[in-house]
Amino acid sequence: MELHITGDPAADKLLSEDDFALLTGMLLDQQVTMESAFAGPEKIRTRLGSLKPEAIATHDPAAFVEMFKERPAVHRFPGSMAARVQALAAAVQDEWDGETAAIWTKGSPDGAEVLRRLKALPGFGEQKAKIFLALLGKQRGLKASGWREAAGHYGDDGAYLSVADIVDPESLAKVRASKQAAKAAAKAGKER
Repeated sequence: MELHITGDPAADKLLSEDDFALLTGMLLDQQVTMESAFAGPEKIRTRLGSLKPEAIATHDPAAFVEMFKERPAVHRFPGSMAARVQALAAAVQDEWDGETAAIWTKGSPDGAEVLRRLKALPGFGEQKAKIFLALLGKQRGLKASGWREAAGHYGDDGAYLSVADIVDPESLAKVRASKQAAKAAAKAGKER
C-alpha cells in the first residue's frame, strides 16, 4: 500500500518501499510536524546516497550531524536526532541483520511481541511503539494476531489519532484536529 504522509511524492515513495525509512520517519516524529519528520529519511538518503542501516550506523557521527544540519534540515534538533538515527540503524543492523521488517516478521510474532520488539529499539517508547504498530497494521498489512489490542486506541478503526490513520489530505486534517483537541484538553487540565 502506498503511503501519503509528507506531501512529497519522492519521500512518500521511499516510505512506502523502504521499511527502515518508515521506522526512521517514526523516530524523527517528535517536536516537528509529521510531514517534516517523515520527509527526513528521503533527505538522509539523498545526502548520504544510502538509507541502509549499515551505512548509517558506520557513518562518521560528526559528519552525520553536519548532514542533518544542511538546509532544509532533517530535524530541528540535528545533534540529538542524528545520534538517535545512528543508534536505531546500529540496532537494526546488529540485532536484526540489517533487515528492518524482521522486527515484525521474524518468528511470526503476535502483536504483543512486535510491540515489545519496537519498544526495545532506541528512541521508541510506549506511545511511539504503539503508533508504529498501528501504522504497520493499518497501512502495511501486518498480520500479527492481536496487533490492534497491542496498539491500544491507536489500533482502533476510524480513530484518526496518529500517522497510522493518514491516507489522504482529509484524514490528515482529522488527525490534526484530534491532536489539537488533545492538547487543548491537556492544557485545560493543567490550568485547574
